[in-house]
Parts: sequence; structure tokens; C-alpha cells
Amino acid sequence: MVEEIRTDERISVTIFVKNARGSNIASKLTGYFLVNDKQFRFTAVAFGRIGGHNIALTISKKTLNTISKMGIEPDVLQLTIQRKLIEGDIILPKGLKIQD
Repeated sequence: MVEEIRTDERISVTIFVKNARGSNIASKLTGYFLVNDKQFRFTAVAFGRIGGHNIALTISKKTLNTISKMGIEPDVLQLTIQRKLIEGDIILPKGLKIQD
């Protein structure tokens, strides 16, 4: 039986950034996120100047297929992760600081 695909933005996801490096213009982030107590990896490039902040998020196709089988719309999950990264709604390891 296939679960109904969730397309709302109330997807419960916790984001952990393991590493961040870069400059004032762009930073490369690596980390993972938890959905339904399952861990998935991601990489992202965070940048922002003219036009505001943005995130180029990379999640593997295998992960996106798994997410879909869990009944979660992959596009909505990606938008949720991007929004949380931009807003700083993330967990950082002790000692890692994100520069403003």
C-alpha cells in the first residue's frame, strides 16, 4: 500500500551542518538531516548578495527516491531544508561558527 504523499510545509526535519567553509560571498556546507528518525546526507552552497540569500542544495537521487517512498514530496522537503538553512534553523557542532 502506498502512503499518501505529503505536500505541506509541516514536514518535521532536523538539519545538522557538520562543516562549513568558504568566503563572505559563498560557503560550502556538508551535513545531514533527519526525517522520521532516518538520517540522510546533503551538500549545499550558500550564497547571497544582490537578490538576497540562496542555497544550492544537493541531495542524491537515491535519497530522494527513499524520501518519496516514505510518503514525502521530495520537492517540498528540499524547499523546507533550503528555508531552514537560510533562516539558520540548524544544529552546528560545538566550535563551528557561521559568519554573518
